[in-house]
Amino acid sequence: MSSDPTPPKLTVGDSPHFDEQYPLSPIDDFMIHQTIDPIRIMMASDPKAYERYWMVCHDLAGEVLVATGCSFYPNLDRAEAYAIVNHQGIHRSVRAFRPLGVDRMDMRFGPIAPQVVEGLRRWRFVLEPNEWGVSFDLDFRDITRQIYREPSLPIDRGFPRGRRPDVTTGFESFGDVEGWVEAEGTRVEIPAGAGRGTRDRHWGVGRGVGGPELALGGRMHVGVNGNSFVAFDDFTIWGDKVFYRFGDPRSGAGRVEKAVRRMRFEPDTRIFLEGIVDYTLDSGEVKQLHYERIGNQTAYLRCGMYGGTPDKNIHQGGYDGDDEVIEGDVFDVNVPEVRASLVGLDEHLCRVTCDGETTTGLMQPIDPNAYNACASPTREGWSFLD
Repeated sequence: MSSDPTPPKLTVGDSPHFDEQYPLSPIDDFMIHQTIDPIRIMMASDPKAYERYWMVCHDLAGEVLVATGCSFYPNLDRAEAYAIVNHQGIHRSVRAFRPLGVDRMDMRFGPIAPQVVEGLRRWRFVLEPNEWGVSFDLDFRDITRQIYREPSLPIDRGFPRGRRPDVTTGFESFGDVEGWVEAEGTRVEIPAGAGRGTRDRHWGVGRGVGGPELALGGRMHVGVNGNSFVAFDDFTIWGDKVFYRFGDPRSGAGRVEKAVRRMRFEPDTRIFLEGIVDYTLDSGEVKQLHYERIGNQTAYLRCGMYGGTPDKNIHQGGYDGDDEVIEGDVFDVNVPEVRASLVGLDEHLCRVTCDGETTTGLMQPIDPNAYNACASPTREGWSFLD
């Protein structure tokens, strides 16, 4: 038996072999079925149906920030992945697109090659060397309990009226990260205990998938205005949820009932800079978190197809070519005009303080929507930080 931990890869080129077994695919050989359909058959015919992973991590010193993700669109036969590294304000991205094909266990896209090492416990995120001068090998180990997110949008939120709303389900977690990141020959080692991250696994019918073409005349949706992802020793904030570590006697997950935000922005770009947020939890506690952005350490997710790529305006699920395409870009976001050209759904690495404890975490607004919310006299819970 080989000692190589890397599993053999089934490439897109293997598709003809499996096509003669349609609708079966390799994943059907695992004891996982929950319906009478093969796994390759999606639960709905909606073209925006999707499967996705997403992960953002960083060293605790704030020198390097990584964002990576992948989406499958079975009803469109499309798949995509991206990897973003921001090292001291130099923002490098690698994107990949291909037909989904028949093997939904194949998550490799050129140099982007993640592995599920142990479900609900451990992933390995790998970006192999490429022409954009960036690579990484990161071991992500979950530290908080994953809680299933029940889909909950009411039927009157659908568009056009009479169509069910686009609902997402899945789970999220925080994790410890170790490994290395390399950018233009500079390697940043992240030893055990020196890296932190968050990830999710979502599926359903994706808001924003396919861009304006599939929006059916409704509002394009690429996230919300004020998510944050921060893990303290005793509790965590993940958007509207409070997650606890494995073994914590508090059961399940808590919930953020209300958030009151006071924010400061760059005057020239209106990009988030600092914020104080009061979170009222379902336990009755109020937690005040102070966020201070670390330099220009931001992952601009337009480079990951959220809201359309900067150069070609490719939205999630929007690429429909016949062959695999690998592309990328490099931006110096230390330059105000450059970062202003990339704004959208943004992951700002922050120094975060609560109850005397300081850590690093993420503030994820839509820029400049968050500024506009603070400027609005009618937007409850949003105001400028004096």
